[in-house]
Amino acid sequence: MPWNKRDYPVSMKNLEPRVREKAVDIANALLDEGYEEGRAIAIATAKAKEWNEEHPEHPPENRRSKLHIVPHENGWAVKEEGGKVCYQAGTKLEAVEQAKERASDTNTSAVVHRKDGTVETWHDYS
Repeated sequence: MPWNKRDYPVSMKNLEPRVREKAVDIANALLDEGYEEGRAIAIATAKAKEWNEEHPEHPPENRRSKLHIVPHENGWAVKEEGGKVCYQAGTKLEAVEQAKERASDTNTSAVVHRKDGTVETWHDYS
């Protein structure tokens, strides 16, 4: 069974998100090559930790832009920091759910604003 960012082996739950993603990729490749599940998980976890040591994460300023949920013409929009609208929704709830999913997938943050522009809440997935 292939794993992904939201569905992965329990033994990987305490890994940093970046390391876990790499471990999932490696484990899936090993499964495709015919490795037994338990062995694939063990090898993938060790290799992902090794990879992380050899490939330090970029500084925070190089991370993807935060996503902002803001009022928009006919409802709400999800905008990348800096202004580009990447999703429009009729309701705030729909925009928040979309932003949270995108932020989780890209290891960034989703900032929810009120109609007056002030920050209501913040979801950090980095």
